[in-house]
Amino acid sequence: MTGNPSTTIAPPPHLPPPGGPTGNPLFRYGIWVVVALVLVLLPQLFSSGLAISTLCLMGTMIIFALSYNMLLGQTGLLSFGHAVFLGLGGFLTAHAMNMGADGLLPVPLMAMPLIGGAAGLVFGLLFGAVCTRRAGTAFAMITLGIAELVASSALILRHVFGGEEGISADRTDLPQPFGIMFGPQIEVYYLIAAWCFVSMLAMYAITRTPFGRMCNAVRDNPVRVSFIGYNTTTLRFIAFSLAGLFAGIAGGLTAINFELMNAAQMGAAESGTVILMAYIGGTGFFAGPIVGAVLVTYLQLMLSDITNVWQLYFGLMFIGIVMYAPNGIVGLLAAQRPLIARGALHRMIPYYLLALVPGLLALCGLSMVIEMTTQLSVSASEGTSMSLMHIPFAADDTLPWVIAALLLGIGGYAFVRAAAITRNAYDTETADRRAG
Repeated sequence: MTGNPSTTIAPPPHLPPPGGPTGNPLFRYGIWVVVALVLVLLPQLFSSGLAISTLCLMGTMIIFALSYNMLLGQTGLLSFGHAVFLGLGGFLTAHAMNMGADGLLPVPLMAMPLIGGAAGLVFGLLFGAVCTRRAGTAFAMITLGIAELVASSALILRHVFGGEEGISADRTDLPQPFGIMFGPQIEVYYLIAAWCFVSMLAMYAITRTPFGRMCNAVRDNPVRVSFIGYNTTTLRFIAFSLAGLFAGIAGGLTAINFELMNAAQMGAAESGTVILMAYIGGTGFFAGPIVGAVLVTYLQLMLSDITNVWQLYFGLMFIGIVMYAPNGIVGLLAAQRPLIARGALHRMIPYYLLALVPGLLALCGLSMVIEMTTQLSVSASEGTSMSLMHIPFAADDTLPWVIAALLLGIGGYAFVRAAAITRNAYDTETADRRAG
């Protein structure tokens, strides 16, 4: 927008300004070519059955997290019930798969995510008409109420949602164009990867449109947007509906991947997980939810095999990100661009290591306290013997507690001091660059 400077909507300070590296068309298109190649080649690098299943889940969660970021990162709407659209899209897709298996719906499996997307869009329009009349805290509370309403209804309407058992389907019973049965998991991966790529491209294209820019303006200053003649309620409503569309696609892929949908997949836990993905990756950057979805999905699978209190570690990681990297992991990486442009990154590496080492020591001490406490309380019936990082010891001995306290106390204090020193050094380097 041009004209009166007071009506110009500026991008938030943590977002890269237009005309940077991403403004180069060759760079933009090259990135998408690289993404497509990565999606094609990943199964060749990680070919085990577990790896393929993990990649399938990551692809679905990337779409889900990006759809949520259309609300939070792009439009500034904090929703506590986004999993509703994933669940409803998945349930309708499961029913459509069963109808296709009975010959009542001649739709191939590769097109089934469209049915989930249509369900997400319809319910996005329906719920958005209510939610988007308000913003801020009121909007968040309304989405929470709708989420609880839908989740509780799923256990009551058994003929629609299957009760606690859910709805199952068999993807191999559907019509098989080109002779692809989608029985092997590798075939399901490439289906999910194709939809993931198309969805990412579509959501990125939306952010580059005038509508996407106005969503950013609504996020930053809705009063000014109303002043220059735009209807903020309409903009929020459209963004909410589109987010439901892509979340429904993710739900359809979930139904195809697991061949099962249940009420838990649209509950509060799933909605909380997507919030973690967006915040940990970085809501102010398009790549943020992608990084968050990959990291959180991997940690969920890995930590759940290591410890029974893996949710606690997620909570601690979320607190740490909010305190020390409020723009997320991608924001933290993007903050290094001024240093790289100035050729000063190598001068900051010693400071980063200065903060990293005591931080890791404090993390080890905290992990020891958590795991020993869990062993003595939750797992008391299994005895006091345990191991951490392949080191066996007894949780009721004094020495492990002393070591844990020293690591946590000394490491934590040193980390806080080192973090302050690192921040001052970073500010000095970037200030020198601005002055130059």
